[in-house]
Amino acid sequence: MVNNEAFTKRLQKVMDYYGESASSFAEKIDVQRSSISHILSGRNKPSLDFVLKILSAFPEVNLYWLLNGKGEFPKNEEKLPKPENREIQNPQTNFNFEEITEQATNEQNSNETKRIERIVIFYSDGTFKNYMN
Repeated sequence: MVNNEAFTKRLQKVMDYYGESASSFAEKIDVQRSSISHILSGRNKPSLDFVLKILSAFPEVNLYWLLNGKGEFPKNEEKLPKPENREIQNPQTNFNFEEITEQATNEQNSNETKRIERIVIFYSDGTFKNYMN
């Protein structure tokens, strides 16, 4: 179970780190301003949807750190280098993120009715990286 008071402190730390007000943070994660206010005041507990929206909008936030304070914030970039500087390994496949992005962009340009919304990469340790367009 999530300690609501501790979660509130970590949420405030995330907002401070990005220099976001409650209003701008709510807009970025696509929730109502009152949702942020109610969680920060301790009136409401965060929903799973709320937590997932934070992780989607701010990939540097570590799920385990946000929920129970274990881990680091922001995520250690040495452990997870930016995708522009690495090849992504898969036991079945070896591919390069830039090539996939370029291929997807070319496909997108050839068919303007389709638009890439996001790319999600799942790692064998249970973590994932979400890239939003």
